[in-house]
Amino acid sequence: MKGLLPVIVAGSLLFAGGTVSHAVSHAAPPTTPPKGVEAEGFQDRNTRELVLRHSKIRITGDGAKGGKSDGYELKSPCWYEPGLDAEKMLAFMSDARANASRIQRDEEGFNAFIKQFKDKVGQPGLWWTPAYNAGDPKGAACWAGLELFVFVPPNTTPPSGITFQELAEVARAALTVPEGTIKLNPDAKSYVNLPTFVWLEDIGEPRRTVTATLPGVMSATVVATLSDIKIEAGTDRAEVVQKGCGPSGKPYTKDADFTCGVRYERASIDQPRQVYELTVTSVWPVEVTGGAQNVQFDPVQAEVTRDVPVGEVQSNVKP
Repeated sequence: MKGLLPVIVAGSLLFAGGTVSHAVSHAAPPTTPPKGVEAEGFQDRNTRELVLRHSKIRITGDGAKGGKSDGYELKSPCWYEPGLDAEKMLAFMSDARANASRIQRDEEGFNAFIKQFKDKVGQPGLWWTPAYNAGDPKGAACWAGLELFVFVPPNTTPPSGITFQELAEVARAALTVPEGTIKLNPDAKSYVNLPTFVWLEDIGEPRRTVTATLPGVMSATVVATLSDIKIEAGTDRAEVVQKGCGPSGKPYTKDADFTCGVRYERASIDQPRQVYELTVTSVWPVEVTGGAQNVQFDPVQAEVTRDVPVGEVQSNVKP
């Protein structure tokens, strides 16, 4: 990941934003969304992005920006979200001012289209409409395969309707963690058989949260907490020591025991660029709150690398 890429998501309950349209047999529905349904989310670029389209989901939390994503992929790139009740949907869809040009062009077709909403007036339930993740190459096609409108009775989730599990997945996909900066002692250059202390700095707060909210319906929060690091020396000619690294490694202090770092056994002069590439991976286990369901995710892991030149101490033996 090279830098932070904020993505402002312009979605709506119905059709604002996006580039894919369904084929419908009647006049096209209005394209102006109801007020108060725009969604906004942020995601770092990695292998994919979280880009919400036609969605009411709000993404909040300090873990939603300013760090590195691991490219978590939603199990399904599209889903239905609950929207307006029958009366409000009819009022919105049949607004004469918003649809004046459509009515003039094809009044009969428009009336046929509106009939589906009139038929549900007086019935309990909500109209559910599709949304998708445009950051997934399969998202738009998945969305295009769903119905534009599905009327659902109270306390019912339709097939492909969003659940707490899927809302938690959205939060997990938006989660980022800081990469940190590798610090070494000795810093500029190490030497064969010399203990090289390894730790991470610039981590900041070792706890990151993201909340995905469907306003008035439900929310899911994921919490990532830094637990430990994994060190890779970049060569099999080294001993990795991880006997007491703690969450972010062990900074060097005078007379400290060597419990976290690398002891190189050969010089790096014969390596490409004459260095070893050291990798430190921070591990952030993830917990989910906000619902009664037991939802589990693998930890977020963020890698950062650093070149380590390793020399060999020369000694002169006098006869």
